[in-house]
Amino acid sequence: MNIDLHSLSLKELKELQSQVAKTIAGYEDRRKREALAELEEKARAMGFSLAELTGATAIRKRSPSVAKYANPANKADTWSGRGRKPRWFSEALAKGKKPEDLAI
Repeated sequence: MNIDLHSLSLKELKELQSQVAKTIAGYEDRRKREALAELEEKARAMGFSLAELTGATAIRKRSPSVAKYANPANKADTWSGRGRKPRWFSEALAKGKKPEDLAI
């Protein structure tokens, strides 16, 4: 395949460059999928999953945290003890309360 690059305009050259970049990325993705499929088949033939052999595990989603503390002025206002302390919690501690006093 011979393309006379000198005869192309700047617009045509940039379009060609874009097409080449997309084609290269597609080629690499296709080769990775083929390699992964081949490895999965080999692992299956040996009685394993690829995840077992590589130690890869499924991504776990964190469950919502459980409330541990409640605002004495409004019991619906709670805090799990994670992250930034709510203002009501800090104010209660400043007034001499203990975290155990605010526990649910």
